[in-house]
Amino acid sequence: MSRIKSKKYTGVYLNQLVDGDISYSITYKDNTGKLIRYTVGKKSNGITETFAYNQRATFINKIKHGVDPQEHRKKKHITTLDNLADVYFKDKAHENKANTKQEGRYNLHIKPSLGSKDINSITKADITNLQKALKAKMKAPKTINGIIQLLSAIINHSIKEKDLKLINPCTGVKKLKTDDKRERYLTLDEVKKLTNEIKDDDVLYHFVKLALMTGARLEGVLNIQKKDIKLDTNSVTIKDLKSGGTYTGFYDDEYKQVLEVHIKSLKANDYVVGGSEEKTASRTIQRHLKKILDRLFNKGLEIRDFKNRVVIHTLRHTFASQLAIAGVPILTIKNLMNHADIAQTMRYAKLAPDQGIEAVKGLYR
Repeated sequence: MSRIKSKKYTGVYLNQLVDGDISYSITYKDNTGKLIRYTVGKKSNGITETFAYNQRATFINKIKHGVDPQEHRKKKHITTLDNLADVYFKDKAHENKANTKQEGRYNLHIKPSLGSKDINSITKADITNLQKALKAKMKAPKTINGIIQLLSAIINHSIKEKDLKLINPCTGVKKLKTDDKRERYLTLDEVKKLTNEIKDDDVLYHFVKLALMTGARLEGVLNIQKKDIKLDTNSVTIKDLKSGGTYTGFYDDEYKQVLEVHIKSLKANDYVVGGSEEKTASRTIQRHLKKILDRLFNKGLEIRDFKNRVVIHTLRHTFASQLAIAGVPILTIKNLMNHADIAQTMRYAKLAPDQGIEAVKGLYR
């Protein structure tokens, strides 16, 4: 390519291309005095010497007013964390693995501080600061670890599936220590105390009874519809929104009598808790039941005393703990809890009655 200075216009150059075309370029000095060369375009695309000269005049005029004439070219496309989250949740929905709880967790805990940030500017320090902010909001260590794990999964998805060139800033961030050595559960007397307290509140009564009978999580109980109830087998189909799929829970004959009357007038798709076609909001249960649990069981306990405070999830632990105390085999408890890994269930094994000595005494008789 040969470059020829225009005889007609100052600062304009004609560049002869190998294919016979001509491109026009200009030179000018930026506000620091540095000489800048800029390609305006090709003759085949309608560019002329006069157009190139006018472009140069426009650039010089912008520089006089303190404006960078090529500012638009210097702005690179920014990929934000929100962009990666959109990709992650859309792909999960396409794979039928969508989890509205995860999306809600992202919007509530991650998006406000990191969502609009350039993914390339997010650092390990940003992640640890997020941890600190969540701790200040009294979130449990296990919950905080889950939030950071979700953030890491969102970023890793684009790295692995979308060929994003990036080192995940979550790498190397230490998980917060969690203490699962003791899980608070209700004694049989405390169960009676709670059920007696909420017996006149139809919504809370059926929620608590189903939670204690099946061990299902909050959303699992709230999603039970009339069509999920099988009175002839004392069973209920439970949706596991955490791991996906469904599993079977059971209830006793005493509750069966109450349940039969309760669902008699309901339509197939009506929800058992609340008794209507609209699902009861989890925040409604949390707001009303928390006050009762605090009053009955949490007096004098610090709000950060996660080991000893009774919360809604304690109902699930009560179910598993009372099964273990009753001597139910650990594998049966695993199935009733719908645990993916028996290691999750083994925490309850210590509550099982010690029957080993009797087994050994009669082993060789």
